[in-house]
Amino acid sequence: MRIFIIFIFGILLSVGSLSAQSKGKPTKAKTHKIVFQMVSKDTTDHNALMRQLSNIQKLAPGTKLEVVCHGPGLSILVKEKSLVQDKLAALAAQKVDFVACEFTMSQKKITREQLVDNCRTVPGGILEIVDKQDKGWSYIKSGY
Repeated sequence: MRIFIIFIFGILLSVGSLSAQSKGKPTKAKTHKIVFQMVSKDTTDHNALMRQLSNIQKLAPGTKLEVVCHGPGLSILVKEKSLVQDKLAALAAQKVDFVACEFTMSQKKITREQLVDNCRTVPGGILEIVDKQDKGWSYIKSGY
């Protein structure tokens, strides 16, 4: 019985010591990676996305953010149509990556020169999203 009590006491001391050691170490905050899909031409949706991106940056600095625009959602990146160009430029300066789908551009006869300067293009928007998901990025659909 005495050996059993000493054994239990030893286990409790070991667990307590491990617990105390883990409490002293700072935990590293997770860096999020989020890809947004913008398929809406509705400017209300565009403004909502700008707010969401800003909020994420405030709450989780260092989060990697990418917005893939295709179909009707490409309009957010077209100079003549976008009502959020200033917000977009400010977010791009903070490392938010805005991406235009070349397939949609071709269908809508939109040239690179017609797009805002703060974006890049990819051959296919859907494949860009799938590629990001394969690399562990979280997916969010923008718009309604």
